[in-house]
Amino acid sequence: MASETIPESWRAVLEPVLATPEARRLGGWLNAEEAAGKQVFPPRGTRLAALALTPLDAVRCVILGQDPYHGPGQAHGLAFSVQRGVRPPPSLVNIYKELEADLGLPRPASGDLTPWARQGVLLLNNTLTVEAGLAGSHAGRGWDAITDACTAAVAARAEPCVFILWGSHAKKKASRVPALARNAHHLILASAHPSPLSAHNGFFGSRPFSQTNAFLEANGRGTIDWRL
Repeated sequence: MASETIPESWRAVLEPVLATPEARRLGGWLNAEEAAGKQVFPPRGTRLAALALTPLDAVRCVILGQDPYHGPGQAHGLAFSVQRGVRPPPSLVNIYKELEADLGLPRPASGDLTPWARQGVLLLNNTLTVEAGLAGSHAGRGWDAITDACTAAVAARAEPCVFILWGSHAKKKASRVPALARNAHHLILASAHPSPLSAHNGFFGSRPFSQTNAFLEANGRGTIDWRL
């Protein structure tokens, strides 16, 4: 974690968590993995990109993912997003299909979701690193406490926010956040994951984008331009 700069708006949230033995073990373990020659995605310096692009006081919507893409050149610190010029993975293709069905927008050519992040969409994975080629390989290593703290900080704010939970991992994460469990003023949109294995079990047709904008507008928080 030493190579990652904590964005100013998230510092008060994260510094207590990063000072814990669990977080120190995570940092030491990541250093050891890379020293042993293992390739870790996303690259150092980009692992907190979601927080850097979306300050805490700007968050209007949270989309929770599981862990970064594990293919070369894909992950860049934003859940479900890939760098410009990289072919969108199957889950993102399905997100774009739902975007088209929901809002009538043409499917984007680029898989880079940075424009969403800059509008207050926190694209947060539960686990912020992964070993190349091994999905889920860094789960349970200590990232949960860090990303739980981020989710809880958004949920604790007075401003209404939308939490989009795709799949069981995102739903479990939300259940660990007391402010969401006793939710009074946020909108929680839960459905199946957009993966090809589950998208037909309730992700397609869930209309998360139009529901998000309707809620934000009704609560005086504007709307998100989902075009890319």
